[in-house]
Amino acid sequence: MVEEICFFAKDSIIIKPPKKSPALLRMVVVAFTLIFGIYICSICLKQTNMEKTSKYLNIEVIERPCYNYDMDRSQIPYVHYPKPKTFSRNECGCNPVRLFAILSMQRSGSGWFETLLNSHMNVSSNGEIFSVKDRRENASSILRTLDTVYNLDFFTSASKNHCSAAVGFKWMFNQGLIAHHKEIAEYFNKKGVSVIFLFRKNLLRRMVSVLSNSYDRYAKLLNGTHKSHVHSPEEAGTLAKYKPEINTTLLITDLKRMEVTATEALEYFNSTRHMILYYEDIVRNRAKLVDVLEFLRLPNMDLSSRQVKIHNGPLWKHIKNWDDINKTLSGTAYEKFLRADY
Repeated sequence: MVEEICFFAKDSIIIKPPKKSPALLRMVVVAFTLIFGIYICSICLKQTNMEKTSKYLNIEVIERPCYNYDMDRSQIPYVHYPKPKTFSRNECGCNPVRLFAILSMQRSGSGWFETLLNSHMNVSSNGEIFSVKDRRENASSILRTLDTVYNLDFFTSASKNHCSAAVGFKWMFNQGLIAHHKEIAEYFNKKGVSVIFLFRKNLLRRMVSVLSNSYDRYAKLLNGTHKSHVHSPEEAGTLAKYKPEINTTLLITDLKRMEVTATEALEYFNSTRHMILYYEDIVRNRAKLVDVLEFLRLPNMDLSSRQVKIHNGPLWKHIKNWDDINKTLSGTAYEKFLRADY
């Protein structure tokens, strides 16, 4: 900018400073204000967008998986943490559950054995669930039922689902078990189901029980009511009054067929984790139940049952044509059944 020079006298020169332009200053202030305003607005817009986004943000809670680091690694395939669809396990969600199935034949003591198991506070054994034909119609319906039971969504009077440590049921060989053994064995191995085989050593006694139970379905000796199991000596005595007459012509064939069925079942499910029990051994020695609890990795407890045995004492008291039976089996591999008692 050119400076203005004013002459006031001959010998003196006064130099005036340049005049400041008000317009320029205003322009600088306006520009600064505009830039600062834009900056502030951009920050506010970002915060607003974040708030709106947070309103629609779905927060997914990832549950920490249940795991027991002290567990024997060999047992991991047999331990489960079910998540039922019908209820919440709440504080028991991380309590491990073991799956089991009692495989047996009718009138082999499975009902009595199951009541013993259910007297344990941590066991839910749901009875003979495949006695209902729709559940065993085909392999798909069987596997679907198994999924429901082992996911704790199957309810019976024995269910202790919330904090069960072992859940299962009893399954008779003639209820689709043998017919679909391949699919079932594969399922058991995949899911880590522990199998308990329960047999009866004295097959002749089993036959007496089967025939007597079949008779009572129609006779209904207990005041017009059929009962497969009883809870008093009086009821047991009433049912024991009936003495079946056994067909001697088919007797040995029938006994052999029972043996073959048991052998086939053991062969079909040999690949599973399993144990073999005999009814007579448990009756004579309740300590055998400790082996069962150890097999299921359950705490030891005294197990009890209200059921009362129906046919007590020697077999000759319970068979109408005893002399014929004695003659038929004497000298055969089944003669031992005539004398065995407990």
